[in-house]
Amino acid sequence: MCLGLFPAPSLLGCCVDFFSILQYLRNLPDAASHNMSSLPEKTQQIVLAHAGLIHAVVIACQNRARTTELEPLLEAANTNGWNTLVAAIRRILNGARDVQVLAGLDEEDRVIAEAILRGLQNPATLPDPQARPDPGMAVPGLAGMIHAAASGDVTALQLLGDMATQMLRAGGDMARLSGILRRLLDGERDPDVLCRGMSPRGAQLVLALTEELAQLRTH
Repeated sequence: MCLGLFPAPSLLGCCVDFFSILQYLRNLPDAASHNMSSLPEKTQQIVLAHAGLIHAVVIACQNRARTTELEPLLEAANTNGWNTLVAAIRRILNGARDVQVLAGLDEEDRVIAEAILRGLQNPATLPDPQARPDPGMAVPGLAGMIHAAASGDVTALQLLGDMATQMLRAGGDMARLSGILRRLLDGERDPDVLCRGMSPRGAQLVLALTEELAQLRTH
């Protein structure tokens, strides 16, 4: 769940939106290999992606009058399939502070719950609510969305469609990327086909995307 433009389901592993992909593309050098080892730590990115929710829960725990402000976020989370995380958050709101709260949570849910517990113990550990996830996570996030949609996840497919519309309106390489999303969903991985018409930067983005998709397929 990303409380931004595109609320992604938990199986995606990270948050991604149109703007992070666009920023990633702009940050690429004109001619250089994509270095996956330079990506930030996944946990840090998950915490940044959900900084607003983490802060809202900590504030509600410290001031019960603020719980009403948190409820819309929890309802949105439930709607997006984050029922297990919401249940854990409600236990925290009711006073639970031990590791049992983390039982049954998947990786991303656990990272968020742990950040909430840390923030309650030491507010200095709370993430900056104004910070955006690093654009370097755009490729893994988009690959995760494509993988989920290709595996039958209806929500991921809808989110991908929304993103494709924005890409098309942006023009250039973003529009070309929008045009190959269906091929990527259908399993096309030939770089000569996918990179046709792309600039060097656009081709780097596509190659990095296919590398991520290949890794997801082996898991």
